[in-house]
Amino acid sequence: MTFALSAGIATSIGSLPHTDADEAAALVLARHPELPAAPQLPNRTRREGMIAQAAHGIPGVDVLDDGTLRADSDRVQSAMADGVPVDGSIRPEEAAGLLAFLEQARGRSALIKVQLTGPVTLGLALARAGVPCRVAFTLAGEAVHARSRALLDEVARRVPGSGVVAFLDEPSLSVIEHPGFPLAPYAVVDLLASALSGFRSAAATGVHCCGPSDWRAVIDAGPDILSFPVALAGSVHTAALGSFLERGGWVAWGAVPTDAPVSDDAGFLWRRLVAVWCDMVRAGCPSTLLRERALVTPACGLAGHGPTQADRVLSLTAELGNRAREQASGRRLTIGA
Repeated sequence: MTFALSAGIATSIGSLPHTDADEAAALVLARHPELPAAPQLPNRTRREGMIAQAAHGIPGVDVLDDGTLRADSDRVQSAMADGVPVDGSIRPEEAAGLLAFLEQARGRSALIKVQLTGPVTLGLALARAGVPCRVAFTLAGEAVHARSRALLDEVARRVPGSGVVAFLDEPSLSVIEHPGFPLAPYAVVDLLASALSGFRSAAATGVHCCGPSDWRAVIDAGPDILSFPVALAGSVHTAALGSFLERGGWVAWGAVPTDAPVSDDAGFLWRRLVAVWCDMVRAGCPSTLLRERALVTPACGLAGHGPTQADRVLSLTAELGNRAREQASGRRLTIGA
């Protein structure tokens, strides 16, 4: 079965503030019916936070109840030397949001979105927990591969008729250009590319970062979708983005801010998005492709908001997606649209 993205599809980044997994799953399925995103629920338990969820099952690394990691470097390196694999299994304790979502999506024959913590972010977390850097990033890559296989298997078992859009959530990409970052740029590209290759059976892959980054390096890793907040679009190299779009790439525009109280002014958010597009067109980016290959999301996750605010953000995202779809259908791209 072939699955295709289309202009203006709305989806979300992942985390929600809910403590009831069934309520969270029902919300995303209702608000974003074309591409609902499996929720992560760190307020339900800190073990469902993005680092804790990614690190469980790594030999020599313990995930504590507060979501932090405790690593025994000797145990970690001994397990690696002995070839002890990472346990990538999907467990209810760390993935209640995902499992409730898949249960409610049974029988679905359209796309769904899932996400994993990426290897750069997980590697840095392991290094901060005391694992030597070289080992930390190698282990992070192995852990992401193990988790991606388990995740895609779980989706195929529970929702066999659906197509999967799989994202790596990589907030630590915002520091890869810092002079003290422990990986060279080419190593970052290799690490991301290897992790994305674990999603071979997915309909599309993406990389999300909520901070400024070297997006040319991310593009070199080979995702189908780039995901970043509209407010940080100035950090994106326009020529590289244009080439990415011309090769069939997509952009998930984080058009609804998540770092402040939620506004009800969809018109303002729309004008801001269109203004960014206009700036990019003036800089040489292809106007038609900007519109035709645009998805719409919140800027980042919503765990820091209340459930009512999160609902409003998802609704605003859907409204902006509808406007983006209208633009892609042929209406003129103007700031006042």
